[in-house]
Amino acid sequence: MKRLYRAERLHTGKPGGLIQSGALLEDGGTIVWVGPWEQRPIREGEELETIDLGSATLVPGLIDAHVHLALDGGDDPVGALRAADKGHVLALMFRNARRLLRSGVTTAREMGAPAYLDLVVKETIDRGIAAGPRLLVSNRPITTSGGHCWFMGCECDDAAAIRRAVRDHAEAGADLIKLMVSGGYMTPGSAPWICQYGRHEIETAVDESHQRGKKIAVHAHDTVGIRHSVAAGVDTIEHCTWLTPEGVHYEEETAWRIAESGIFVCLTVNHRVKRWQGEEKERWLDRARAMRQLGVRFIAGTDAGIRHVGHDQFIGALEAMRELGMTNEEILVSATSLAAEACGIGSAVGSLEAGKRADMLAVDGNPLERLEDLRRLTRIIKNGRDMLPELEQM
Repeated sequence: MKRLYRAERLHTGKPGGLIQSGALLEDGGTIVWVGPWEQRPIREGEELETIDLGSATLVPGLIDAHVHLALDGGDDPVGALRAADKGHVLALMFRNARRLLRSGVTTAREMGAPAYLDLVVKETIDRGIAAGPRLLVSNRPITTSGGHCWFMGCECDDAAAIRRAVRDHAEAGADLIKLMVSGGYMTPGSAPWICQYGRHEIETAVDESHQRGKKIAVHAHDTVGIRHSVAAGVDTIEHCTWLTPEGVHYEEETAWRIAESGIFVCLTVNHRVKRWQGEEKERWLDRARAMRQLGVRFIAGTDAGIRHVGHDQFIGALEAMRELGMTNEEILVSATSLAAEACGIGSAVGSLEAGKRADMLAVDGNPLERLEDLRRLTRIIKNGRDMLPELEQM
């Protein structure tokens, strides 16, 4: 049966997408029509369930573009992962997936897990056996021997090995490819200002990924790696913090090329940003604001699973994005339609438009005025089905 939703306001997830006294018609998990209530399409004798959401705001389901389901967000996520067996890791991943969905995340990009376990979780959720967001999975991140996240099982030291790994991941069912261009903070012996791969290796990964019809995301903290990644034509840059062994070195020309080439940047802003203090935070904000002024497009992603970043803290991350100078509407767009476009799924999800999947949230309040209202969810609808009753029983 078709469902007609009515809300005091509806935001499509696109810039300027606010509709006062909005309505949405859904049929079989697909959005059929969106518009003002007074223009709702009504056919005489048609079976129709009308759902009046009262003073709520209807918005698209949120998209966290950078999560790690296999990490627990505790004091030592890497140590906990390495000490766990596959059964425990899978149980943790399912629990974290439920937490994401309960916080309003209906789609998430899984950015690195061991042993192809992300494929198991994705398939189980897709079959309706477990509750969780729609997942885009990258399988094991491709890194150097002993490099960042080597313990997830895909160490590649030259272009030939990288090409084989991309092929293996694509054939296994990966939705995207994740390449560790720089080192990272969590891996002992690794450093985020070290460039792990040269331009040739990055170009090989991009070429093979695109030949296989896969987008490629690069973990890049270091300035040289960022520059090489832009030249190679990657699809998204994760973190993008402009580090060198001597300190921070922001390259305006490279940032301009990011904007010009349409590469998306996921800064992995999370709730911890609000607690940062001092000169380091100000320098980070200055770089991010400079990129934004050049037209670099930011998408929302938390790096959920890393130290003290749980999978139920997405709204805190969105609140932190206000420090970049973004308005509440810009933040909502970055976490919905813009993130969907970056992930290559904009034709299916990310905005409330006819022909797209009915992934949406009913918010008790107005997140365009108070972003924190996104914590007050009265409905979490995925594929036309309200998941909140099931989630509250867990």
